Amino acid sequence: MTADDTGGSHGTADWPVALRGVTESVVATLGPNDRWSVAALGVHAGDPVTARTYGRTRTRRNFRERGGGYVQFTRDPVDFVEAALGVWERAEPVLSSADAWARVAVERRDATAEGDTPVVTWELAVEEAAVERETVPTTNRGHAAVVEATVAASRLDVDAYDTERLRERLAYFESVVESCGGEREREAFDRLRDLVDDEW
Repeated sequence: MTADDTGGSHGTADWPVALRGVTESVVATLGPNDRWSVAALGVHAGDPVTARTYGRTRTRRNFRERGGGYVQFTRDPVDFVEAALGVWERAEPVLSSADAWARVAVERRDATAEGDTPVVTWELAVEEAAVERETVPTTNRGHAAVVEATVAASRLDVDAYDTERLRERLAYFESVVESCGGEREREAFDRLRDLVDDEW
């Protein structure tokens, strides 16, 4: 894989997957307690590759204090929900469900705000990467609905978004999971309901 596949690379290694647009990933960053905090992270293709943190999150703190982390690409919807909406700390950085991962160094490029929410843009440079397994890709609407539901759920308490509209979207995504998802997608949505203090 070359830098052209990702839209740019300034690290010592290449991304283990081809990036386009915004690729949803899971990132593990080392916290002050020497445990790895796992969270969702949208990776923006470009030159350089970037990611944004919203709010005063563990990821933002750990990026600032540790200077990097492990970006991982997983198809497991339960792991993605836990990373996106839960507080998940582990002894090891790489998930067993990760199909590929990249150890990245980060550098802050910009700091802005959306309303009262601070937004920091980080440049990601790959220092080491690996592909753990290769699979034939499939498209499942239930899986896509789980990912979109985590985005809607994360915005429920943000003043800039219409709460009722978000609830409508969550109800729709849940119906897609019920009709199109498999066992793992349904388990993921059950976990999402456990983590979100709201009804729809």
